[in-house]
Amino acid sequence: MKSDFASLVPNRYAQAPLAGYTDVGFRYLCAKYRCGLIVSEMVSAMSLFQKNKVAFDMLGIEAPPGSDSLHAVQLFGHRPEIFAEVAKYDEVRKFDVVDINMGCPVPKVTKNGEGSALMRNLPLASAIIQSVVRNCGRPVTVKFRKGYTENDVNAVEFAKMCADSGASAITVHGRTKEQMYGGAADMDIIAEVAAAVDIPVYANGDIDGAEKASAVLRRTGAFGAAVGRGAVGRPWLYDCLNGGDGKHDLLADIETHYDIMLKHLPPRVVAGEMKKHAAAYLKGMRGAKPVVNRIFSSSEVGEQLALIREFIGSR
Repeated sequence: MKSDFASLVPNRYAQAPLAGYTDVGFRYLCAKYRCGLIVSEMVSAMSLFQKNKVAFDMLGIEAPPGSDSLHAVQLFGHRPEIFAEVAKYDEVRKFDVVDINMGCPVPKVTKNGEGSALMRNLPLASAIIQSVVRNCGRPVTVKFRKGYTENDVNAVEFAKMCADSGASAITVHGRTKEQMYGGAADMDIIAEVAAAVDIPVYANGDIDGAEKASAVLRRTGAFGAAVGRGAVGRPWLYDCLNGGDGKHDLLADIETHYDIMLKHLPPRVVAGEMKKHAAAYLKGMRGAKPVVNRIFSSSEVGEQLALIREFIGSR
């Protein structure tokens, strides 16, 4: 699995996971617009092990007919034995790829020794990767950062460890844990990583369009580009990255997003989850702010959709 990952994905572009955003509806639209590798929100391995329903609810897969996108589930945690068990679950194995989060900078994650905290514990990180590789029967990928702080930049060493531990591909975010999402992503460190390992490397950070993606790939020599925040509210960006014109029907896509979510979650949950998506879809459109405010005050799917349809239809 390690050597042929590049031949498994249909193109060089991946959707980077974002907590609260890369839900099953958003992922469906990314597949519609030809994203090569689609990754779920990060899911706690421990929560799955403890049979937490909310965690399992995050494991939906929906794909348009004829789509050849690969679907990955991203897991996070800090106990190799828990990863080993969860990797055997049918709900995990229905995904094409298992991705391990070793880059999340949020304190409530890192304080448990998870996410980017694992960049400070290479033996444990390696044990986690190996436990998943041995038990999931799927290609295993890892996402991590430049380092923990500017004084502790170890992405190259970490990448080599991932490759030696059996990872099939890696995604490198060009910021440290300390930076969170501020400042500019460091593409030079990603170039160093790409030159140091023989598995596909996805560059991640600040990629928001086709020109930027092309520039990043040229500069880093990376296999591919992973787009996170740049695609929120505009999943058709992946069509642009693949040489298309990004033509889309905004209202139809929003309705599809709601429909897919309703297949997997109760309406009250969907109404809450879709507020931020609606704001992202309508961002930058003249007159959208009052409509978005009304959507945020609504707890009903039907009411939200009526507001969206009326606004888009009036343009």
